[in-house]
Amino acid sequence: MKAFIRTLIIGALATTAFTAPVAIAVGADKPEEQAEKPRKPITVADRRHPDYVRCRSEPIIGSLAQKRRVCMTNKEWAEYTRTGSRNAKEFVDDNQPGFMITPN
Repeated sequence: MKAFIRTLIIGALATTAFTAPVAIAVGADKPEEQAEKPRKPITVADRRHPDYVRCRSEPIIGSLAQKRRVCMTNKEWAEYTRTGSRNAKEFVDDNQPGFMITPN
């Protein structure tokens, strides 16, 4: 068992020794390229666009003064609303009184 573990460790070290110099050599040009091209997040000005980010404050349960700021895109807000409505409808449907057959 010890020989097997020793073989695995030696194999991992050998793999690291051979791939590390290649990774360093390949990544040598990338910091210069990244310095030339800083990426800015794309901002959407149209409020109806699916990728427009909307934020709202929600109260924290159990606190009178604390609020939490939640930011999502319009697309995520729509899914959030659909999921909440679906869960509420399922809850109401599951708790509706109805005919229950009880065994005698």
